[in-house]
Amino acid sequence: MLTNLSITNYALIEKLEMEPCAGLNMITGETGAGKSIMLGAVGLLLGNRADSKALFDEQKKCIIEGVFNIQNYGLERFFEKEELDYESACIIRREISPSGKSRAFINDTPVRLENLKILGKILMDVHSQNETLMLGASSYQLSLIDAFAKVSKEKEAYSIQYHAYIKTQRKVRLLEQEKQQYQQEADYNQFQLEELSSLNLEEGEQASLEAKEELLNHAEEIKSRASQALDHLENEELGAMQQLAAAKQHFQYLQKFGKNFEDLNQRFESLLIELNDILESLSLEEQEIEVDFEKSEWVRERLSKIYQLQKKHGVQSDKELLELASALADKVFKGDHLEEELANQQILLKETKEKLSATGQKLSKKRQAIFNGFSREIQSLLAKLGMENARVEILRKEVPANESGIDDIDILFSANKGIQPQPIGQVASGGEFSRLMFAIKYVMADKMALPTLIFDEIDTGISGEIALQMVRMMQEIATKHQVICISHLPQVAAKGEKHYFVYKDNSSKKTISKIKLLNPEERLLEIAKMISGENPSTTAFENAKELLTK
Repeated sequence: MLTNLSITNYALIEKLEMEPCAGLNMITGETGAGKSIMLGAVGLLLGNRADSKALFDEQKKCIIEGVFNIQNYGLERFFEKEELDYESACIIRREISPSGKSRAFINDTPVRLENLKILGKILMDVHSQNETLMLGASSYQLSLIDAFAKVSKEKEAYSIQYHAYIKTQRKVRLLEQEKQQYQQEADYNQFQLEELSSLNLEEGEQASLEAKEELLNHAEEIKSRASQALDHLENEELGAMQQLAAAKQHFQYLQKFGKNFEDLNQRFESLLIELNDILESLSLEEQEIEVDFEKSEWVRERLSKIYQLQKKHGVQSDKELLELASALADKVFKGDHLEEELANQQILLKETKEKLSATGQKLSKKRQAIFNGFSREIQSLLAKLGMENARVEILRKEVPANESGIDDIDILFSANKGIQPQPIGQVASGGEFSRLMFAIKYVMADKMALPTLIFDEIDTGISGEIALQMVRMMQEIATKHQVICISHLPQVAAKGEKHYFVYKDNSSKKTISKIKLLNPEERLLEIAKMISGENPSTTAFENAKELLTK
């Protein structure tokens, strides 16, 4: 429950603080005094969107903070799941900067608005005029039925099955699209693959062929040059090797005259060894080089095929051609096995659809089982609220499976005898709507186990004994839940355990909304004013005393 609410720099509120009790709290004040503004601030704590235009002082930060006692509501798992520190006194805070930036905190840990909304729905139920409009929506009506029927386990089971069905359905559609695409490309892919495969290309082959082509194209010149080089080295009379052999004798003779000559001789010996190796290698290369026109033509033709395929596919190397062939092979393989995979997924889709239908029917049956009980309970409460002839019926029709189930719910209502129940939004007046909504809230209070309920002028359009009956029912709710009620009726306002008064302070340059907890004397005066106006008569005071003492 809410133990403390602090609002700073919001709309007409400069600074406001209240500490509601655990039971029934009343808030009164003239129209426009700031009661709805307070609800707007509470809405921010529950995750509503913020607006920098709502700042009282546009140069300062707006801070709204609520302290909630949550020790009896089993929320430890939620805090653990969201990786938040659990404290029995939970502090929720919203901050709005002058720039419009909004931040949310739970126990001083920054959180996303989605987290705040989830926790807010657990901690508070706020009745407002917007919710009255929502009552006509099928989705909202279904949520009421679900809460009354206590189908959380069935809904979870259905949700798991529904998402499994949607996932499988999505996969089947994707495979069907792939199949269609493959069928369009199959022949072309197969042709390209066969064309590339017939080449029997190996990685690195292109570079090797290009090197061979270079040799074959210049074979005559290479053989001639190599032969001449060998002749210069090996000629018996003028060859370099003969001259070096003569020089070798002199180097061997000189080495006995010192270490320098010895080193030079070693270097010369190394030179002769390397030169002999070069001579031998060159001789082998010269012998192997042949002028082979047939082989040259074969190399040229193979390179030409490689170049043509590279140009065709827009690649630059044999490696890229091989990668393309591999990709085409994967496509062909996948296409060949697509039918089988699609068939398997279609079988799985049928199975998940059957399971979805079974869980949907189970959920629907549990919902339908409480239709009569829900209607009877609401009708009984409406009778207590002066609508003895009210009728509530639930119209249900089966729809294709969606995220909520297979049920479309429409709550029908008739306030008068002999009038056929019609959809709520079409038949209820303001006062009838208020009573109907209150009856629903009364029934749902325990079903939804909400710590705090806020009623914003839910007594609109009613008065007299009906108003007294409504507040008695509020008192019953307040034995198990914290109730905060904004009211314009003295009969209702007089029954609160705490009474807060919202008013406008015009003493400074700017109008400020303020709130104060009324003491017994102030409360008597406020109730009397609510009965007869700004200057209450003696009779009004007597009536106010009577209302407060009953």
